[in-house]
Amino acid sequence: MDRVIGLAKYAPVVIFSKSSCCMCHTVKTLFYEYGANPTIFELDLDPRGREMERALLRLGCSPSVPTVFIGGRLIGGTNEVMTRQLGQSPSLREMLIDARAIHL
Repeated sequence: MDRVIGLAKYAPVVIFSKSSCCMCHTVKTLFYEYGANPTIFELDLDPRGREMERALLRLGCSPSVPTVFIGGRLIGGTNEVMTRQLGQSPSLREMLIDARAIHL
C-alpha cells in the first residue's frame, strides 16, 4: 500500500488504470480535455500491477480501476470523478486548479 500512496503523490493528477478498460479511457480523456497531464499507471502492463491493484482494493477502491488521486488525495473511481465533474463541491475543475494540474 505504501507504493500506491507514494505514487499517488508523484504528480498533481495520478490515475491507476488498465489499458483495456473503457471506463479508464473515459476518465483519462476527461482529464486531458481539461488540459491536465495525468501520470498514468497501467496496472495490466506494470510488473507490480497486481500488488498495486490489491493495495487499491484495501484503500476501498472497488472496482480497483480507474482510481484517481488529485493533489495526493484519493478522489475515487468513475462515479466519484463524474460527480465532481457535474458540480459537487469542490468541483473537478476547482480540484485541478488547487492541485496546480491546470492553469487559467
